Amino acid sequence: MRRATPSRALGALLLVLVAGPARADVIQIKMEKLTFVPAQVSAHVGDTIERVNTDFVAHTATARDGAWDVLIPVKTTKSIVLKVEGVVDYYCKFHPNMTGRVSVAK
Repeated sequence: MRRATPSRALGALLLVLVAGPARADVIQIKMEKLTFVPAQVSAHVGDTIERVNTDFVAHTATARDGAWDVLIPVKTTKSIVLKVEGVVDYYCKFHPNMTGRVSVAK
């Protein structure tokens, strides 16, 4: 069994301080002119998707795999935190031509 020396302990502490905790991002998707802007985004598990409806009608962000179904009224913002990796295709229930994709990595 190896003994911890002060230099090894200091090295481990520096590694933790330099690496720091992972930081989650906030990714904004707007709904304007009956489209999701941007229509495709890349994210990581733990990131937040913030949907902002600047349009003149309500929309949904409905995942085709059932991962989420969010109603976003006019002039409001709704957010979800991404919990699993994978590709999620989504659409608006009220306007099925509105489509988007979120690619989530670890």
